[in-house]
Formats: sequence, C-alpha cells, structure tokens
Amino acid sequence: MRHFPAFLDLRGRTVLLLGQGEALEAKAALVRAAGAELREAARFAPELLEGCAAAFAAGAPEEELRALAEAARGRGLPVNVVDRPELCSFIVPAIVDRDPVTVGISTSGAAPVLARLIRQKIEAVLPPGLASLAALAGRCKDAVRRALPETGARRRFLERVLSGPVADLALSGREAEAEAALHRALAEAEATPPGFVHLVGAGPGAPDLLTLRALRILGEADVIVHDRLVPEAVLDLARRDARRIFVGKQRANHCVPQEGINDLLVQLAREGKRVVRLKGGDPFVFGRGGEEAEALAAAGVAHAVVPGITAALACAAAAGIPLTHRDCARALVLATGHTRNGEVGLDFAALARPGHTLAVYMGVHTLARVRDGLLDAGLPATTPAALIENGARPDQRVLAGTLAEVAAQAPGWTRGGPALLLVGEAVARRTAAPDLATAA
Repeated sequence: MRHFPAFLDLRGRTVLLLGQGEALEAKAALVRAAGAELREAARFAPELLEGCAAAFAAGAPEEELRALAEAARGRGLPVNVVDRPELCSFIVPAIVDRDPVTVGISTSGAAPVLARLIRQKIEAVLPPGLASLAALAGRCKDAVRRALPETGARRRFLERVLSGPVADLALSGREAEAEAALHRALAEAEATPPGFVHLVGAGPGAPDLLTLRALRILGEADVIVHDRLVPEAVLDLARRDARRIFVGKQRANHCVPQEGINDLLVQLAREGKRVVRLKGGDPFVFGRGGEEAEALAAAGVAHAVVPGITAALACAAAAGIPLTHRDCARALVLATGHTRNGEVGLDFAALARPGHTLAVYMGVHTLARVRDGLLDAGLPATTPAALIENGARPDQRVLAGTLAEVAAQAPGWTRGGPALLLVGEAVARRTAAPDLATAA
C-alpha cells in the first residue's frame, strides 16, 4: 500500500490555495464542500501557512511550488501539488460522495484515469439514498450500543437491518418509517444470540480460488480458527477486527489436539460468536471436518459446511494434468498417505487397479511405502506419476516421471511444502508447459 488512506476533518479550518487555473479551482470546490475556509494566494510566503490545516497548489511558478512543498513538510502540514507527486505529502483520490458516506479511490498516482473509471462503476452501484441510510445508522448508534453492548451481537444486528426492510425504507426516502422499524427490530433483538460455526474450505491457498460464499462468510466472522496451510493472503480477506486463533497442524506435531479444537469451536459458539473454522482445501476431504461437524452436532451447535477446492483438483489443474480421460482414466480415487499409529493402512490391491487416477494426500513422508505397496499389488513401476508441491500457488513445483523415478527423487527434491502425489496413465497427458522449478 503506497499511500495510507485517511479522511481529513476540514470544517471551519483554513486551507491554503496557491496558484491559479482549473486544476486548483477543482481542488477549491472539494475543500469548500468539506467546510474549509480558503486562503488564496498567487505568490508564496511562509507566513501564509500560519493556522492552515493543509495546502494545495497548481499553476504557480516552479520555485513557488517547491518553496511551498518544502515549507509545508517542515511544519508537518499536508501538502498537495497537482500532478507533481514528488512534491506531495498526500494525494487526492477520486471521490464518490454520498455524505456522510464517502468513498475514495486511489491508484497512488499511477493511473488517475483508471481511478475515475472505477469511481464511475461505484457511482452506478451505490444508490443516491445511501446518505439517508447512513444518517439513520448515525442517529441510532447510541441506542443500538446501549441495547447490544456485545460487539458481535451489535454488528450482526446492524448487518441485518442495514440490508433488509429497514434499509429499503431509508433508501426510498421513507426515513421516519425506517427509523421506527429499526427501533422495533432493536426491541426484539437478543443481547447474546446463539453462535454459529462455519467449516470453510480455503482451497489451495490462492485467494482468488476461494468461493464467493467463503469470502462473504469470512467478512462476517467474529473469530477465525485456522490451520497452518491457510496463508496470510486468505486471512487478510476477513474483517480486520476478527479474532484469529491459530491451531496449526504439521505431521506428528499438532499445536492444538483435535479434541481441543472441537471443544474450542463449541465454546466460542456458546459465547454467541460467529465462528469460521478455516481449513486448507475442502473441510470434508482429509480435513477432519467430519469429526468437527460430529462434535458440533453432539453439542447442539448450529453449523454449516462451505466446500473448498480440494488439493487433487487444484494441483492437477495448475499442473495441466487431467484427472480423468476417456482413453485411460474413468475414475478418480482419493487416498491419504498420512499414517495412523505408524501404519499406512491403504488397500493397495484396490488402488493398483488399472483405469483410474490415484491422488495421494500428505504422502511425501510415506512415499516409499506407498510405492512399494502399489508395486507389490501389481502396478507397473513405469506408471506415470507426478508430485506437486505448493500446488496452485506462485511457488508451485512439479516432479514428473514414472512412479519409481518420482519416489526415488522425491526425498532430495522436496522443500517441505504441502505436496500431492498423482499416479496413473492420465498423468502422462499433461499439457502444461514444463515447470522451470522441475529442473531445479
């Protein structure tokens, strides 16, 4: 973020305007609309900055512009010289004005025309009556805070009324009716409503592969309970004030045991929180979502599952490997190489059958045992295979070859990231360009 967004309160404060021309007149109109008192000058003198809250300049001689910028910076005053970013301590965004709602769009000076185009799109989406709705929320803010002192309950109430019938009345100009409806809803609201848990799949870690439902629910969560495989880029899509609880898991090293996670989800829901249990991939594909759903159901906690793109789909797509193909693979089998009590525990006779693609999750550390089991069950050592590390992420790597080759090379090739093994004739149908990291 090149510039920190902020909104200045200029009501009754003095703003210096140095220079002349249309660009400066446009800035004058903006600050005048914000309630500022204007001090205009054609030539710069340091005393012009006395008592000022900010300064704008355009259409003045170069030495005047530089003198203003230097003097304003020395006093710690915000200064904007139109179309001269090197002389500015702040920039003016493209503005959507629905007072008291104000939207600013900035490209950090890189593409002002793009900012204006974005503003036009936002203008078309935001109804003119939005100002009435915002004013209603402001008038009722203290009453809502008194009735609902708990932050999560208050936020959920406001989300409901500001997007339902109350909002419809305010947006249509029926402000008195809208305010009456809001107070009726407030009288019926519970201070501590029952909580809810969403088991959400974060997919392979690329933020743009989240489902729209997952994105919406992340924005509504009070608490996010997340695993090691969920990257910061996904967590950053949540509300900024949402509490984050890390319960990361690695092979043979769970910082919070599964039973502890189950108890935590139940406890948070009983406190009235909206909880997101955020998992890499899909909650119900080797993500222990089934165990957590059972625990929530047993405790009487309302919950729902939001599916995510599981590793087999994401890794195969990113690597250009079809999971099924009419000529060689008419089935897809998902298995885990993660051991329980030291045993792989897979039915290798079933997995070694021809005509399907085998996807093995969490199988790097047991890859030799998986290979031996498949070979002993009759699968040829020359069967095509690929190990995909950090699939669908910018640092994705692919190790491709035969099953025997991949199993032999994997220990020295892997860098410790999450990896998926694909085995089957369809793997040889890979169409993506060779990954540069493969040869590394």
